[in-house]
Amino acid sequence: MIFEVVTLFPEMFSSVTGASIIGKAQEKGALQVYLTDPRSFTTDKHHSVDDTPYGGGAGMVMRPDPLVAAIEAIELARGPAHKILLTPTGASLTQPTVLRLAKVPRLMLVCGRYEGMDERVRGFCDEELSIGDYVLTGGELAAMVVIDAVARRLPGVLGNADSAVDESFEAGLLEHPQYTRPALFRGAAVPEALLSGNHARIRRWRRLQSLERTRDRRPDLFAQLALTAEDRAMLDGEEP
Repeated sequence: MIFEVVTLFPEMFSSVTGASIIGKAQEKGALQVYLTDPRSFTTDKHHSVDDTPYGGGAGMVMRPDPLVAAIEAIELARGPAHKILLTPTGASLTQPTVLRLAKVPRLMLVCGRYEGMDERVRGFCDEELSIGDYVLTGGELAAMVVIDAVARRLPGVLGNADSAVDESFEAGLLEHPQYTRPALFRGAAVPEALLSGNHARIRRWRRLQSLERTRDRRPDLFAQLALTAEDRAMLDGEEP
């Protein structure tokens, strides 16, 4: 997969694209990240990418001409991309959205800055995404989140492909608790079910923990679940 990022601060991405899973995935050729600075598409001597808003108001607004010029130049050079505008007014990023985007061969992430961008830029993008109901200084951190979340779903990125299967939100549930050695740590023991060696029992324990954790911490997600008869029995304290 190819990630194209339009950003005024390409240097922010080095710690994400050059390290950990993303860095290794690029080395293996599983993905590639291109960074494009819209300042390169300005025509004035100051390389201005923002201006005061029409109608007045605080702050500056990103101009449409350098942003759109960057978008068009990227597609002319490397081919069409699914263009995503990262903005607080976009739809919330969810795991189903991540799975959908992981099937797209080329994503372009357009990062806003300052007090936002000229409304006309939206007409040059295919969709808008937000990573949460809060305000960031710019879209770069949101772009990093999208890259990381989508990259995990690409073939060859994770060392163990099964690692992504049981993660939180994959099946509409929060992930069950995880434990490793030592079996006893400062008086807290690993649950006996995980030490039993009984795979069916371990599966049921993990399923129940996910169900209870989701019910207690994310009732909005729990309300959308289609519970099986076994799920209901476990939640009621009955032996399946």
